[in-house]
Amino acid sequence: MRSDKKTVIFCDFDGTITLSDNIVAIMKHFKPEGIEAIMKDTIEQNISLREGVGAMFALLPASQKDEIVEFVLGQAGIREGFTEFLDYVRSEGIEFNVTSGGMDFFIEPLLAPFHIPQDHVYCNGANFSGETIKIEWPNPCQPPCENGCGMCKTTVIRTFPEEQYNRILIGDSLTDFEGAKIADLVYSRSILTDKCIELGVDHVPFATFYDIIEDMKQKQTQGVL
Repeated sequence: MRSDKKTVIFCDFDGTITLSDNIVAIMKHFKPEGIEAIMKDTIEQNISLREGVGAMFALLPASQKDEIVEFVLGQAGIREGFTEFLDYVRSEGIEFNVTSGGMDFFIEPLLAPFHIPQDHVYCNGANFSGETIKIEWPNPCQPPCENGCGMCKTTVIRTFPEEQYNRILIGDSLTDFEGAKIADLVYSRSILTDKCIELGVDHVPFATFYDIIEDMKQKQTQGVL
C-alpha cells in the first residue's frame, strides 16, 4: 500500500457488521418447504450464489415482509466497535462502502442508525409485488468475473482503480474471497481467515472493529496508509 493513494474500504455486512448471517437466520427460522435442498446445492456450489439465494427467497410469501424484518431487527446484533470505526474513518476522510450479498429490505433498517449514504451501500434488492419474494440484482458480475455472484464484490472494487486507491476489504466468508484476492489489505474473520491462510493471501484477523481501528492507526504511523 502507498500513503500517496486515497484509501477506500469495502465492508461485508452479514457476519461482519452484524454478528450472524441474516439470510441463513431467516431461512432457519421460517423454514419454507424445500429450503434444505437449495441451501445444500448453494453451499456445495452446485448452483451459483445468485441462483441459490433467488430460489430460497422465492419460497417465502411476499406477505411475510414485515414479519421477516421484525425478526432480523430482533436477532441481528451489531459487532462491537462499529460506531467508533465509522467515526474513525470519517475523521480520516476515508471512504467507506458496504458491499453485501444481503437484501435492501433488512439492511437499510439495520444500518439506519449509522447514517451511511445510500450510494455507499451495495446490496441486492427485493420485490414484494408478487405472491412470493423476488430478488433483484442491481450489481451483477462484469467481466472478468463470471461467478454468478448476485452482488459482485469484485466488480464494485474494480470501479476504484488500483493505481489511485488503497483498497481495503473487511469480510468473513467465501463470498468475500474473490475480493480479498484483489484488495491491497484484508481484514478477515471466520472462514475468510481460513481461506486466506490456505491460499496465501495477506490478511489481518479481527474480532471487533476496535481491532481494525488499532491496526489502521499503526499502519498510518508507519506511513503505509
